[in-house]
Amino acid sequence: MSTILTGLAALLDRSQGTELAFIGLAAAAAFAFCLGVLAVLTAIADPVRRRLDQVGRTDVRTASTPSRIAAWVRPLSAYVLPSKEKERTRVGQLLTHAGYRGPFALSIFYGTKASLIVAFPFAVLLASPFFPRITTDKLLFAALGAAVLGSLLPSMWLDRRVLSRQRALRVGFPDALDLLVVCVEAGLGLAPALQRVADEVSVSHPELGAELSLVNAEMRAGVERTQALRNLAERTGLSDIRGLVTLMVQTLRFGTGIADALRVYSEEFRDKRMQAAEEQAAKIGTKMIFPLAFCIFPSFFLVAIGPAVLAVIDVFANLGH
Repeated sequence: MSTILTGLAALLDRSQGTELAFIGLAAAAAFAFCLGVLAVLTAIADPVRRRLDQVGRTDVRTASTPSRIAAWVRPLSAYVLPSKEKERTRVGQLLTHAGYRGPFALSIFYGTKASLIVAFPFAVLLASPFFPRITTDKLLFAALGAAVLGSLLPSMWLDRRVLSRQRALRVGFPDALDLLVVCVEAGLGLAPALQRVADEVSVSHPELGAELSLVNAEMRAGVERTQALRNLAERTGLSDIRGLVTLMVQTLRFGTGIADALRVYSEEFRDKRMQAAEEQAAKIGTKMIFPLAFCIFPSFFLVAIGPAVLAVIDVFANLGH
């Protein structure tokens, strides 16, 4: 018995700490992967969830690839949702600004993030046999970096998606505002004017057209006009639309003319756009310093002074002979 214990102690002494860390990381990745698979299988086997999915499912053949991925990722969300309500509210607001207003948008987002955190290190470990020269320390560092990348990638994508959608809404807002002024001054009410503007801008600016159509749909469903307009400001997250909504809410509250208020806001917004354009134009001189200093000036000096420098070099070379 003592001989066996001595041999085990010697074996542990010869093992390195990096190998133990590698084994621990591989075991943790395998455990997390198995846990995710178990959660998916449990959700699939649940009869209540299966029945609800069958009722809410439209057609598997017509479902898009993101919808199929969301159906697989959704069961993982219950284990990875943050416990803080503030964090869930912040991410939910970003998802709303990005155009994802579904009831499972938050769950799918965190489920995707958890899947990537597990999948990226697992992929690194699976690819390690193809790179035998990589040491264990470098492999552990690569797996850790892959996990960090899997955690940051969904948030980066969400931020870019929010900026892209808000840019599209901001571009189409001036045209929609002018059309709304024309429709209201022509005698249309607020709801018909919004629907008319939504139909007109849906071709060139589909995001803004969809938002205006949703406002009109909420009004038809019985939601108060002020609340429907506030919902528009919350969904878009743009200060320009929030200012328009505030103006229309105050107009509806105090009973003043909507046409006059919209025309005043349109003129102020046009002046604001002109000031923003002048500000961007004033910054061009400063922004051009770096391209001039690092791109244009070296080429200019090379063309202007280069021949003279070559001539001086030739003269000194001839004097040496």
